[in-house]
Amino acid sequence: MTKRHLFALNAPNNWPIKRKEYKWIVRPSPGPHPLKRCLPLKLLITGILNHAKNSREVRKILKNNEIIINDKVVKDLKFPIGIMDHIEIKSTNEHFRLFINEHNKYQLRKKNKEEAKLKLCKIINKKILKKGITQLNLYDGRNILVDKDSYKTGDSVIIDLEKNKIVSHLKLEKDAFVYLIGGKYFGSYGKIESIISKKGLQPAKISLKSNDKQIETLKEYAFVVSQDALKV
Repeated sequence: MTKRHLFALNAPNNWPIKRKEYKWIVRPSPGPHPLKRCLPLKLLITGILNHAKNSREVRKILKNNEIIINDKVVKDLKFPIGIMDHIEIKSTNEHFRLFINEHNKYQLRKKNKEEAKLKLCKIINKKILKKGITQLNLYDGRNILVDKDSYKTGDSVIIDLEKNKIVSHLKLEKDAFVYLIGGKYFGSYGKIESIISKKGLQPAKISLKSNDKQIETLKEYAFVVSQDALKV
């Protein structure tokens, strides 16, 4: 059975907490994002947004339907928030997208209301269902059915959150702009210069240039994004 709390010393090192001041810290509820790549909503409100100081104040904010995640009101202070999730603050009419930057720190990037209606999702798997319908399994736990299968695992799609509909398809290919979500270059981004296929069971790699730094990493770490998605 999953424990309700974590030892603060065992929490992911990029969480915005003071480890020596607290023995325990809130554990995220089970969800689409793994523990090492998510942030419980309480820590987002207290440690990044700085809208509250403790659980009592966080509960008051959530009770008033102030926080909207990916177009849905959230009242669970343990709700797990991950990369590319959208956060809306109802009272201030502010919209943000969550990232992990090159220094392994969570960062909110402000977006306008129109941008907040669209969400980038990576395709992590797909299945062929009855009558030839394809189900895309996305990075945030979402599943979408498509009639025309022009998508590949590793590609990204842009979802209209209100309609739960794909509005754009971004292919994982040469010259695609990618954000890295794994490995020692987590948080870096740049344009793919080449895709290096390996023989046998060896995983494919990509080569890209990020801020004048040449990077070679696993292809599976690439999250295809539009260049404006990373603008602050």
